Amino acid sequence: MKIDNKKNKYFPLIFGCQMNYSDAERLNTVLEKLGYTKTNKEENADLIIVIACSVKQSAVDRVIGKARNWQIIKEKKPLITILSGCILPEDKKKLKHKFDLFIDIKNLDNLANDLKSLNIKEDLSLPSFFNIQPEYESKYRAFVPIMTGCNKFCTYCAVPYTRGRETSRKSKEIIKEIKGLLNKGYKEIILLGQNVNSYGLDKNKEIKFPELLKKIDQLDNNNWWLKFMTSHPYDLSDDLIKVMKNGKHINKYLHLPVQSGSDSMLKRMNRHYTIKDYKKLVNKIKKEIPNIAISTDIIVGFSGETEKEFKDTKKLIKDLNFNLSFISQYSERKGTTASKLYKDDIPKNIKKQRWEIINDIIKENSYEFNKSLIGKESEYLVDIVKKEKDKYNNIGKLGNYISVHLINDKPLKIGKIYKVKIIEAKHWGVKAKLIYAKTK
Repeated sequence: MKIDNKKNKYFPLIFGCQMNYSDAERLNTVLEKLGYTKTNKEENADLIIVIACSVKQSAVDRVIGKARNWQIIKEKKPLITILSGCILPEDKKKLKHKFDLFIDIKNLDNLANDLKSLNIKEDLSLPSFFNIQPEYESKYRAFVPIMTGCNKFCTYCAVPYTRGRETSRKSKEIIKEIKGLLNKGYKEIILLGQNVNSYGLDKNKEIKFPELLKKIDQLDNNNWWLKFMTSHPYDLSDDLIKVMKNGKHINKYLHLPVQSGSDSMLKRMNRHYTIKDYKKLVNKIKKEIPNIAISTDIIVGFSGETEKEFKDTKKLIKDLNFNLSFISQYSERKGTTASKLYKDDIPKNIKKQRWEIINDIIKENSYEFNKSLIGKESEYLVDIVKKEKDKYNNIGKLGNYISVHLINDKPLKIGKIYKVKIIEAKHWGVKAKLIYAKTK
C-alpha cells in the first residue's frame, strides 16, 4: 500500500527489551526522514510500526489482537502497518500476513530500502542501520547498541533465531555516537547487547569489550553515568572487572543473569557454567568492587523443574543476597531448542506460586540492602517530579537502580544528577534528602 505521506503521523508500539526500544529510535529517524510525524495517540496514526518480541506468548497474543483491530480500521481509513522485532519463525507465520510490511530484524541494513516502498514522492538514501542517528526518546538517558545477536543458544531463548549470530558494531561508530550524546549533556549512557562480554569476538575483529568500555569511560570529565547490559557469566573476564573497578563513570552495578540455582537445570538450559563457577565469579567481583549491586534473571517453571531444583534456586538467591531480579515464568517458544527437547510440563499455578516465592525473597533482600544505605551519601538521577499537596516528590534512581523518593519544597530538574543522603529504607527503594541543590 502506498500513500502520500505528507503531514501523516506514525505510532510506534514496542514490546520486549531495551534493544527493541533502541531499534525503535532508529526506525523513528527513518520515518521522520520519510516525512512522517510521531503521534502518541494510536487512533491518530496513518502508519503503525510494531517492534514485537517472541520471548513471551503474551506479547505475541497482544500483537495479534492489535492487528485484528487495525484490519477493521483499514475499512474506514488508509492505514499502513509495519512489523519488525525479535520474532521466531512460528510467530512470523501467524503475524506476517496481518501487516503491510515485514522488516526482518536480522536485515536492518535494508531498512531504508524497505521503507522507501511506502513513499511515492522522494528517493531516500540512508546509511546502514547502526549509522542512522536515532530519535532518542529521552533527553538525558540513551541506550546505545554495541552489538546484536547471540552465539550461546540457551535452549529456552529466541534471540539466536530472531537476531542471528553475534555481530559487533564498529567501535569508532559507537564512540562517535556517545561523544555526540555527551556533548548534548546526556547524563546516563547504557551500552546494549544480548551478550556485551562477547563484543569484538566475532568476525569483525574489533577491540574487546573491556577496552571499549575503558575508551568510553575516558571520553568526558563531566559528571555522567555509564552502564551496560547484558553480561553472560561465561564470558565475564578479569579485565572487565578491573576496568569496572577503576572506571570514573561506570556505576557500581552489574546485571548478571543466572536463570537457575541448579546445575541440572543449567545443563538443560545450556548455560555453559555451574553454580560453583557463578558463585566464584560473583565473590570475585564483590571482593574487587565493594558495595557493588548485582542483579540477575531467574526463570521459574522451566521444563521439568523439580522441587529440589527450585529449592536450589531459592538457596542461591539467599546465599548471594540478590537485591534485584527479573523473574520470568517459563513460556515455551516454538522453534527454540527447549520446545523440541522438553515438555512445558510445569502447571501455570505452580509457576505463579514459585514466582511469588522468589519475589518475596528478593523483596526481603532488597529491604536489607536498602537499610545498609541509610546515612550514606550518594548521587541520584531524577526521572519524575510529582506535586503532592504543597510538596514535590522527586523520583529517580541511584546509579545501582535503587529507586529514590525525595520530598522537597521545590521541584528538582528532571534529567539532572543531585547529591543526596539516604534517610529511610523501603522494600523496593529508599527515601533521601537533598545535600545541596546544585545540579550536575
